[in-house]
Amino acid sequence: MVIGLLALTSIPTVTGVAFGVSEQRKSNQRKEDARRLAKFNIDVECDGETDDDRDVNGRRLVVRNDKIYLDHPNPTDRSIPAFTALAFYIEYPELDETKHLDRGLGLPTYVSANPPLLNWIFADENTHELKYGNRTQSVAHIVGPWDWTEDERVITLEGSKNFVAVEESEGEWALYFDGDGDECGAILEEQGKLDCAFVPVRMVRRPAEEPPPPPQQSSGQAEGEGQGKSG
Repeated sequence: MVIGLLALTSIPTVTGVAFGVSEQRKSNQRKEDARRLAKFNIDVECDGETDDDRDVNGRRLVVRNDKIYLDHPNPTDRSIPAFTALAFYIEYPELDETKHLDRGLGLPTYVSANPPLLNWIFADENTHELKYGNRTQSVAHIVGPWDWTEDERVITLEGSKNFVAVEESEGEWALYFDGDGDECGAILEEQGKLDCAFVPVRMVRRPAEEPPPPPQQSSGQAEGEGQGKSG
């Protein structure tokens, strides 16, 4: 009887501890979600010492013509108008037929400031080019999981932090996902781009405290004009 009473009197304590643990987990999750929702720009870094390495190092991700390019952090220094990527992490909204893939966090970015418009950054399944688009345009490709390294500094895709900048034309660097770990050698060979200069890079978060900037005017057109796709 005494044992039974002791067991009964311990129930509120156990329940209270379980409730406290549950609430702490919820609080930690809210803090984690808030950190991942914080907006950031993305720069690239590389370790090489060639002229190409120096040219690419410190460039910023921009969105233009459905693709992700690398350009100067200052929009006024860009020879081709492009909108600066402003990204954050959030669960990718899978379709019913793709929910089993469980690809986790997606990486949306602003592609327009006026109106403010978001698209998903993804790696093309066939070419490994980094592109952006709405869910319909992105769902069949590599949309995640996007994440960051333990120090929350370097961006990863499918657990890899390996990306490659490819000079598709003079001074125009596009970004590719090195999902195969071969510095995109095989995929570039398939596309006939082995003669293009390329630089292995890391994508680095740069926290942004300001809201999306207004469009930059160039030849009567707004920065990023005509790029946005809703969805």
